[in-house]
Amino acid sequence: EDFRYSKRSLVWSSQIKSEQVNREVNVSGFGFGPTSSGDDFTTKAAMLSVEALRQSSRKFLSDSSTSDLPVGKVDLEAMSQALNIANTWLDSATIFPATDQGTDIAWTRRQWLDASIPGWQKMVEPLADGMAGALGAVVTDMGVQGFLPIMRGFMGSLIATQLGQSIGALAMKVTGSNDVALPLFDNYGAHLVPQNIAQWGEGIDVPAQEIAIFLALREAASSRLFIHTPWLSEYIQRAMTEYGKGIKIDVASIQSQAERAMNSGELDINNPESINIAINQGMFMPEQSVEQGLALEKLEMALALIEGWIDHVVGVAANDLLPSLSALQETLRRARVTNSPTQQLFATLLGLEVSPRKMRECAKFWSELFLIGGVQLRDHRWEDSSLLPTSDDLGDAEKFLRSTTVPDDLSGLL
Repeated sequence: EDFRYSKRSLVWSSQIKSEQVNREVNVSGFGFGPTSSGDDFTTKAAMLSVEALRQSSRKFLSDSSTSDLPVGKVDLEAMSQALNIANTWLDSATIFPATDQGTDIAWTRRQWLDASIPGWQKMVEPLADGMAGALGAVVTDMGVQGFLPIMRGFMGSLIATQLGQSIGALAMKVTGSNDVALPLFDNYGAHLVPQNIAQWGEGIDVPAQEIAIFLALREAASSRLFIHTPWLSEYIQRAMTEYGKGIKIDVASIQSQAERAMNSGELDINNPESINIAINQGMFMPEQSVEQGLALEKLEMALALIEGWIDHVVGVAANDLLPSLSALQETLRRARVTNSPTQQLFATLLGLEVSPRKMRECAKFWSELFLIGGVQLRDHRWEDSSLLPTSDDLGDAEKFLRSTTVPDDLSGLL
């Protein structure tokens, strides 16, 4: 199920309106207890349940054609060696120090999934609330107050199913805990997923140790960045909130689109597959507001800057040390274009596609800062969101530095 099925009910809103359901509703079947008449969408508990997400994602993982393999002693030793090498190389490539890793360095797919679920819930909850608020406004206008808890539970269930399936798909591909390049965890240690690393390297004519070191470099660099930028998680969540607040549902427009589509034969209201195709093609998607466009631009830049920084730092750290670096970087680029679960997730939730070109522009931007002032100038830009560039700043790093406040110890460079 796609969470966008929630819009399907709006096609039949005229039927709901005629019933005028104004009684108290027992919604325990949807994960909510009885509510008082004073309740609304903004006063209830979190709409997106961590447990529902966990169940949905675990089911997707268990239904997959490949098993979730345990971490063996050989895997643990190989991952430990790769991370040790990666951290040694990274020490001179970034000002962010390595974190105390301990022995928990290799995860199964299930371990990554379970550890990441709370972070996903926290990040996507503002979007779910925005959708619930928009739907609540529609239902309230129709005078069917008693139907609100059911619709809230129904939408929460759909979003949990869609997001859970996406997380399950990610669990089968991520090579490390931070491979999605999002700050999802409270503890940003570096963890590798041996089963997925072996899968990532299939068909690549590169020694397994070099593949492990390359992916360990990305994992360790991500870990260092996230642990030393505690504001970044809230920044991304705030962008999601800003987008969610702008969601509005135009029932009249949706009904009009549906009627035209049915008259033309594009939509058969009795055929679920026809409805699914129509929704996935954006037939019933609300028009994006200016504020939502700005929120998506902010989110896209944050994601591209993170990915670009990781790419650049790994290149600096492994330059002249990893013989197959170019081949591995090219493999990663191709994977982003053709089969990136993270990209698919954001495209589904927000209609946001972070282009590989934008990531390359960000990597080039970080490289230019590095050439101008070294690792200090480059990495100090992560101290606060106000020090980061916008999309318009990427083309001229020197001009951007002149127009923004820089750390005192770098003033002599400009």
